[in-house]
Amino acid sequence: MGRPSEAKEKLLLVAFDLIWNSSYGSVSVDQICERASVNKGSFYHFFPSKADLAVEAYEEHWREKQPELDRIFSPQIPPLERLQLWCEHIYNRQKQKAGKYGHVCGCPYATLGTELATQDEKIRIKTEQIVDRTLKYVESALMDAKHHGLIFIDNPEESAKRVYSMVLGTLLFARIRNNLSVLDDLESSIMAIVGVGETAV
Repeated sequence: MGRPSEAKEKLLLVAFDLIWNSSYGSVSVDQICERASVNKGSFYHFFPSKADLAVEAYEEHWREKQPELDRIFSPQIPPLERLQLWCEHIYNRQKQKAGKYGHVCGCPYATLGTELATQDEKIRIKTEQIVDRTLKYVESALMDAKHHGLIFIDNPEESAKRVYSMVLGTLLFARIRNNLSVLDDLESSIMAIVGVGETAV
């Protein structure tokens, strides 16, 4: 089976992929262990429950994607371009996963959160934390855009929430429709929310 840390890494990776591909409720501990080639005893050595595994798996996924968000939302990049790059990142990520799984997966955090927010407080809190972290990136871009006179909004924090809510809804719609083309207007929709015309972008 390899070193213990390798077994744990496999469990985290497999759990995240399986839950994102289908749902938390449809994935069993046995399936996770089988896919990761890790015995069940080792699973419970690392994680008290499936919920604890999910929380850590989603945190690990965030740590892996954070450098990419740091690059996309770098202060060295013009603020509206950051939003464009973010839209491209979202689309490419969804396209990659659709190619792997055969269907549009939507947002992994929103998918887990909406399924379990009323059932498991640990998962609800973790989902909220990750959503809030992403919101901070969007808010920083909007604050800089406002500072440079590129957009005219009263409250960047509230505007960031509206933008992110629209993005999550669009990803959900793409998953329901199983159609990546739903994401084609993501950038223009964001710009409309913050009052930017296409020519300005």
